[in-house]
Amino acid sequence: MKRAAKQRLGIAAGVVVLLALAGWQWQQDRAQAPGTLLKLAPGAISRVALAIGSAPTEHFERRDGHWWRTDGTPVRADDGRLGELTDTASAAVLSWRPASDFDPARIGLASPVAVLTLDDQRLEFGETSVTGPQRYVRVGDRVALVPVRYTPRLATSESRTLQAGKDQ
Repeated sequence: MKRAAKQRLGIAAGVVVLLALAGWQWQQDRAQAPGTLLKLAPGAISRVALAIGSAPTEHFERRDGHWWRTDGTPVRADDGRLGELTDTASAAVLSWRPASDFDPARIGLASPVAVLTLDDQRLEFGETSVTGPQRYVRVGDRVALVPVRYTPRLATSESRTLQAGKDQ
């Protein structure tokens, strides 16, 4: 075998080894990635319940592509706001830890700031983390840290007024 052919064969073998190592590393990274809060696709969610603080729980259902508040007489809800709430299912988790690692009162989960239920999947929102703009969220027997922007919010009076005008 000529010297040039041996060099090409050596380079090709090196490339194969590097690709194999890169593929292995990618699999390892993917297996260790924290993932999202829920395995639900936001667009597939059809029921939402939201309790913030001591306010009464609000219930919503998706009907014919729009969200409706179902407490009492059904009323059209703000589709944008409900879209934000359902997007919480796919919130990128920064880290997961067992709930047993925490004292619920110290991270605001003894009486959560908000409870968001998406198709019977309960998310309890606690305090913000001291390490950055992150919030503790209990999902079953685990606690996640997620960006604070996923914290559910009350509907603004503007959006309620705007919505009341749409329904008339």
